[in-house]
Amino acid sequence: MGHDIDGLHHVGHVVRDMERALERYRLLGFTLPPPAYPALPGAAGAPAEPFGAGNTHAYFPRDFVELVTVVDDGGGVVPADAHLVPLRVPDDKLPAVMAAVRGTAENLAACLRRFEGMHILMFDSADVERAAGRLEAGGVGHGGVHAVQRPVETAEGTRMEPVRYLEIDGEDPAMPRGRVPEGRVGLAESPSAELVDAQRRVDHPNGAIGLAECVLCVADGELAEAERRYESYLGRPARGDALTRVFDLGGAKVVLVAASALDRLLPGERAPVLPAFVAYGVAVRDLSATERLLRGNGFPLVRSAGGDLFVPAAQALGVAIVFRQASQPY
Repeated sequence: MGHDIDGLHHVGHVVRDMERALERYRLLGFTLPPPAYPALPGAAGAPAEPFGAGNTHAYFPRDFVELVTVVDDGGGVVPADAHLVPLRVPDDKLPAVMAAVRGTAENLAACLRRFEGMHILMFDSADVERAAGRLEAGGVGHGGVHAVQRPVETAEGTRMEPVRYLEIDGEDPAMPRGRVPEGRVGLAESPSAELVDAQRRVDHPNGAIGLAECVLCVADGELAEAERRYESYLGRPARGDALTRVFDLGGAKVVLVAASALDRLLPGERAPVLPAFVAYGVAVRDLSATERLLRGNGFPLVRSAGGDLFVPAAQALGVAIVFRQASQPY
């Protein structure tokens, strides 16, 4: 029987200032549309204003990088080109909706209090219901399968496509639902053929074509426990050595690294806290061309233990970004 997790769906980079993050990511060679912000009136009859959190995405054919920020708690200035999405809510429902949005924003604000960087990891699943059943059978708690709407640009214009997802609960009962020690981890439904085609049209100057990996750093004494957790999440064993464990997910991978070995894996990098997602990687069409663009835009580049290039976390708003030559032609 095949696996119910096929790769990475997206990673989420939580930033303090969306305007600054957009500028940095565009210099890194990523194409991102203007960010979207929900808008709600502060009271019945008042004009709608940006509220809660705003986000945008660097889309690849089958996955993406999300940039997300908080409006009220260190979220910085709302960019001038931001797309406001009014939430049409009956007056009697407004307090409940505002409370729910505030809850989401507070979760993101809690991430920023830990550090600015990557706090979200969602795996790709062709069968979220099956994966939910496997997790339950293995004793992994989650909040159930939910659906959200994603905009899809088609030849006929923008339409909304439902995407199903679930978030994994931590084992500590004191932890908020949908959170594990390193952040938000879950599964999301594989994109439809139409969505893949729409995202394939996005061209990134750095040549990025997909997510290749994420790196989670943990205390040395917690590596075995982290491996146990991710083995239960992913439904497969890891490989590696005493200080580094790797889960292969087809075309991508999840790397667990002990804090004492992080410098060996990504020279010069240090985890801001433990545990923490410290890096993510993207595959690119032509690594030499990517290197020229990054150096030309003033970014320092370092070689990883595997020979890939990465921009240090200090230059990328709290998460190291690894660039890897794609193994197959795009």
